[in-house]
Amino acid sequence: MEKQILHVDVNNAFLSWTAVDMLKKGSKIDIREIPSVIGGDESRRSGIVLAKSPKAKIFGISTGETLYQARMKCPELQVFPVNYQLYKENSNKLYQLLLQYTDKIERFSVDECFLDMTDCLLGDTLLNKANEINKRVKKELGFTVNVGVAHNKLLAKMASDFSKPDKVHTLFEEEIPTKMWQLPISELFMLGRKTIPKLYNMRIKTIGQLAKTDKQLMIKKFGKHGLMMWEYANGIDNSEVQYKYEKPKGVGNSTTLPMDVNDISKLEETLLALTEQVTYRLRRYNLLANVVNVQLRTKDFEDKSHQRKLPEATSNTKEIYALAKELLHEMYIKGTPIRLIGMRVDNLVEKDELQLSLFSHTDNEKQEKIDKVVDDLKQKYGYNSITRAGKLHSEDKIKLKDM
Repeated sequence: MEKQILHVDVNNAFLSWTAVDMLKKGSKIDIREIPSVIGGDESRRSGIVLAKSPKAKIFGISTGETLYQARMKCPELQVFPVNYQLYKENSNKLYQLLLQYTDKIERFSVDECFLDMTDCLLGDTLLNKANEINKRVKKELGFTVNVGVAHNKLLAKMASDFSKPDKVHTLFEEEIPTKMWQLPISELFMLGRKTIPKLYNMRIKTIGQLAKTDKQLMIKKFGKHGLMMWEYANGIDNSEVQYKYEKPKGVGNSTTLPMDVNDISKLEETLLALTEQVTYRLRRYNLLANVVNVQLRTKDFEDKSHQRKLPEATSNTKEIYALAKELLHEMYIKGTPIRLIGMRVDNLVEKDELQLSLFSHTDNEKQEKIDKVVDDLKQKYGYNSITRAGKLHSEDKIKLKDM
């Protein structure tokens, strides 16, 4: 299956996170809109610029130069101190938001993440998910991100570095010649500064020129690194998203429908698919949910959502879907065209820490066995190998895809 990869990169992270924090605390000035930098102790001539605003960049201020040099270029420059605790908090907020889309997340740095979305699209497109993440981060967290959209990590990373800020860019294989090959060789990911002059001496100045250079010549000149450079220039990267599971505060998913839907039975089927994925992830984390939320977006981009507490915490697909379906019927107005449907669960608790009722455990034992069979098959053959047919009745109908 073709991989579906996103790279999420916070725009000007240290300065943006400081700006958001100051605005929340009542500041009347957004330091992103004035000549400002994040730096060390200005009383020491060795203090350096760690991040700069767009207005500071206009004065020629660059990351890595001393604050003394920066002040010489712009006397009215505002300097703000480093706050690593604040950066960590904002990085974690971003990570928790991204966990609502996939649990396969590689934290590449404090302000960058790779997401493997291969099993998480549910009929939606990778580009739709990228745009949704971009908008949600700005609306819910207050800062902006670039999102790169591709079929491997390299191309997603390259795409996110295209024009900034607050952009979503694709870089699929067929777009490499037009979007990547014309870039200067210095823009290629993982290319060291010492290597660039050597490539210039070989009359290689663009990524495209490197891509068309004989592979064996690159290996002869640079060894394994030469092979990697040649493969990267051609968009070749088979590396996996290196993730470790971290338990989320909430689990959810949504999908933009391929066409507007006004048939509630079709909405129910999509809601079931979303519920299956959400509860599958709950069980993997050994978590139970207390609250279910369902969201609808109409063709006119009007958003509605309803939520309700479950009778008791559960990860049972049938129970959660039953409540989700009730919420759907409560808020859906017959005949309204729907373009997006989503569901999420919140107020999560550890299953092992919860004292379950003896009666509810007996009642749910059969359904838990069905859920476990489905989960085991998904683990063995891939998430998309098995689905529940149509609707959940008293007995689950399982549909196996070709394996």
